Amino acid sequence: MSVESATAIQRNQVDLLDFVDWSGVECLNQNSSHSLVNALKQGYREDEGLHLESDADEQLLIYIPFTQVIKLHSFLMKGPEDEGPKTVKLFANKEHMGFSNVSDFPPSDSAVLSLDNLKGKPFTVKYVKFQSVRSLTIFIEDNQCGGDVTKVQKIVLYGTTVETTDMKALKKIEDH
Repeated sequence: MSVESATAIQRNQVDLLDFVDWSGVECLNQNSSHSLVNALKQGYREDEGLHLESDADEQLLIYIPFTQVIKLHSFLMKGPEDEGPKTVKLFANKEHMGFSNVSDFPPSDSAVLSLDNLKGKPFTVKYVKFQSVRSLTIFIEDNQCGGDVTKVQKIVLYGTTVETTDMKALKKIEDH
């Protein structure tokens, strides 16, 4: 186990999958036969035969809203050595981004994934930039070999929740 992954565990970081608002999750340029669910959802992402795959070119734009405010500590993105993601840009709380405007905004953080990362080593983000995250946009700009298809086998987001009120869980008080 690497020092970074051991540090993530020591700081009580958890897999944030339980806090994903699945009704709002989107992925632009995904191959319909190899969608985001394969890399993000529990059970699917552990299956070596399933993966997320880009369609028209190597880029992918993933939008993940959360059911409550989270603090993002690190992420894990597994993929094959040649077609796995290389340059990954993260945007906190940026909604409605598309390929036409993704370069208009500075990323909250960016990563160039190594082969160690693609095999399962988490990448630690600039924690101070991800303290109050309601949504996360992940832009996969290119892949390791420069080809037209990017494949992602597994995406895991590690962090903690911020103690707030879940607005979706509130019920309207009826007037009597």
